[in-house]
Amino acid sequence: MQISFSEKEENIFKIIGNVADTLNIPAYLVGGFVRDKIICRATKDADIVCIGDGIAFANAVAEKFKPKPYVAFFKNFGTAQIKIDDWEIEFVGARKESYNRNSRKPIVESGSLEDDQNRRDFTINALAITLNKQNFGTLIDPFNGLNDIQQKIIQTPLEPFETFSDDPLRMMRAIRFATQLNFTITDKTFHAIIQNKERIKIISQERIADELNKIMLTAKPSIGWDLLSKSGLLEIIFPQMMALHGAEYVDGKGHKDNFYHTLQVLDNISNNTNDLWLRWAALLHDIGKPATKRFEEGHGFTFHGHEVVGAKMVPKIFAKLKLPLNEKMKLVQKLVLLHLRPISLTKENITDSAIRRLIFDAGEDVDALMMLCKADITSKNKTKVKRYLQNFELVQLRMKEVEEKDNIRNWQPPITGEIIMQTFGLKPEKRVGIIKDSIREAILDGLIANNYNAAYNFMLEKAMALNLQPIK
Repeated sequence: MQISFSEKEENIFKIIGNVADTLNIPAYLVGGFVRDKIICRATKDADIVCIGDGIAFANAVAEKFKPKPYVAFFKNFGTAQIKIDDWEIEFVGARKESYNRNSRKPIVESGSLEDDQNRRDFTINALAITLNKQNFGTLIDPFNGLNDIQQKIIQTPLEPFETFSDDPLRMMRAIRFATQLNFTITDKTFHAIIQNKERIKIISQERIADELNKIMLTAKPSIGWDLLSKSGLLEIIFPQMMALHGAEYVDGKGHKDNFYHTLQVLDNISNNTNDLWLRWAALLHDIGKPATKRFEEGHGFTFHGHEVVGAKMVPKIFAKLKLPLNEKMKLVQKLVLLHLRPISLTKENITDSAIRRLIFDAGEDVDALMMLCKADITSKNKTKVKRYLQNFELVQLRMKEVEEKDNIRNWQPPITGEIIMQTFGLKPEKRVGIIKDSIREAILDGLIANNYNAAYNFMLEKAMALNLQPIK
């Protein structure tokens, strides 16, 4: 079978093939680029295998393209990379691998193309295309990967149990590819993942987090999380998520399965944003429910305070999963903490003060919060969904009105701690915080106007109650 390239692709690959012919070495396009080319998935990352020294080959190719920077090479791995316009092309010599059971790092030796294809993780990634002039564009498919692409299935070239035991990260990759490509993992392959699930413990948390983030950024991330759950991997890498599983009924009163509700919320928000951290907020919005679940006679199951408990869990979860402990984590934590607030504002006779407080607490993330709240509607009752959405629209309208009137988003009180200390001759202490907080609360409650004079006069009143006098 011949693979057709775009004009630019053909120009690049023919030049690389000519260099290979000059050096008298076979060279092949391999892996993900070939797979994506067949399924018409855009990509500008290409891996090239040669039978010989990959770094030397990359340097010879660079002489033709004169890339800047010239060649990035990684001697320990025997790989090199060059950039041609917005393309990244990686070169490596064909190799064969063997593994020690206590590590996923292989013992590597030079090998043939057949050896190199044998070591590939999945049949759909074991395809190769010849770049040498004599057979340029010819597909080499020893494991019938083309058929697996057409059948939309994922399986390993060799025995799956050994494949996953050798490199357990491949279990995560199988699930990630199934999610990205909307392919099905074959029963034999999935059973081998279940059998090898404990082996995931030798994989670094950083590599696991990378795969989780790739799953999170797919069109329908619920597929991956469901497969992680059914394979047993999730219980090992993220037990707090597994704890959401299960619906329970007592005296005819029950609650929904919070795991599958969460996955629906995740898919809902993914339909509206590619922001990785908003997707993580959706995944974690109910993470505090297992710890707060109670059954109340005559009422049913409750999860009071789960948003507070969940928000406290976020930093620990991010730390364990090796996700960033920076403003991204703080955004997720904020959205988890606030995700119930807009729902409470859908009731009648909500005061401007309540709206004002939500705008203040959410700040610039108020729109993200409303997106999460809308995604949190998972009822199958279309009338109920419509009512909830209309209520949220009303809340957003009220927020717009209050914001335009009060300009409260990302607002800071007009009286600072420094002004309080200078006025009363104080050093940093508890009373400064009491006065500052009182001013903020009074403005948010609408008791005083949002301006300096009103806040200053209120400060004097509050200070008098604390037996403080302005210095002269």
